[in-house]
Amino acid sequence: MKWLETDTQNCSVRRTLDLVGEKWTLLILRDAFNGIRRYDEFRRHLGLSEAVLADRLRKLVAAQILRAVPYREPGARTRYEYRLTPKGIDLWPVLLALKQWGDTHADVPEGPVLDIRHTDCGAPVRVVVQCEGEERATLSVRDVAVRPGPGARRLHT
Repeated sequence: MKWLETDTQNCSVRRTLDLVGEKWTLLILRDAFNGIRRYDEFRRHLGLSEAVLADRLRKLVAAQILRAVPYREPGARTRYEYRLTPKGIDLWPVLLALKQWGDTHADVPEGPVLDIRHTDCGAPVRVVVQCEGEERATLSVRDVAVRPGPGARRLHT
């Protein structure tokens, strides 16, 4: 079966984009990775409407990418902090890859806003695609073969 004959309704990229492929969702996740936890902090930092923020946070919690943890300031009502789950933490390389691409290709004359470095040695951190074989070679798109996986179905035309 060739790619053009493959039904893409069940594609992992498509399903992932259904969960996190909207701009505000990715920016909420970026902020969560950078230590923002509370609704008011997200709202202030991102500048989006309350309705959009509440909707995106609700969807991220429902998808188990964030978890809502209750807290209460003295004399105030219960509120929630939004913390990354293990499932959410697994999105870090995706956001780092988007940042890396943007640092290279999205014309930012002032330079990157974030400088991400390894805590132990101080070297810059980069996302790479790596072979799982013994050599652990770094790969480009020209180095791989793509074929339908076990979940592939033929497109009905």
